[in-house]
Amino acid sequence: MDLHLVGGGWDDALAPTLYGDFVAAAARRAGSTPRILLVVVGTDPESLDYHERYVRTLGLVGGHDLVVERVAERTPFDPAALEGVDGLFVGGGPTPEYHASLVGAYPRIRGLVSAGMPYAGFSAGAAIAGSHAVIGGWRIDGVPVCPEDSNEELDPVTVVTGLGLVPGAVDVHAAQWGNVSRALAVVAGGLAPRAVAIDEGTRLAADGTVVGAGRVWHVVPDPASPGGVSVTAQSAAL
Repeated sequence: MDLHLVGGGWDDALAPTLYGDFVAAAARRAGSTPRILLVVVGTDPESLDYHERYVRTLGLVGGHDLVVERVAERTPFDPAALEGVDGLFVGGGPTPEYHASLVGAYPRIRGLVSAGMPYAGFSAGAAIAGSHAVIGGWRIDGVPVCPEDSNEELDPVTVVTGLGLVPGAVDVHAAQWGNVSRALAVVAGGLAPRAVAIDEGTRLAADGTVVGAGRVWHVVPDPASPGGVSVTAQSAAL
């Protein structure tokens, strides 16, 4: 699978590093200028203004035709929008809403990505890519495991069945929002078999390559310590 998972954050100077490989992969698939579908959730004025950040950032990379699909919150995404697409970019925002809108299309998206269509996920778009999607929450069994600001309007840490493009859970805004601890708690609590937490300005590829400005934190159970975890920090290469 050709995956590009970004932990969030905005930096014009990093745009080619974070998204250039995704556009190039879509171009190889198209054999010409690729048609990229950007899926974003929210149709209120604030959301529409926010969505323009993606249009601008991808415009800094260039070399593609961009189609924007704006999905109203709690409205199902229409898989027909995927027809004739050479690459899929799922943006960020309220992760529970992205999951609710896209879950019906997960099998179709998974099939296309398995067949070679590149997938890029930014923040929420990265979080739903795991087999176990962390869509929000900040407490487990009533105990805080990350800052409350990361809750996405959910109290308990909530893990649902995700896209299944990568094994385990994906958390985002890792160092910036303090979500590394949530990734640790998710694995330690048995809510996911493993997890990665991606810093802002940082991209994790399917082959394990990390590029950008931060780190990816890999969390797995520690076989020597029941209920414990082992954490490895992988620094990005610019």
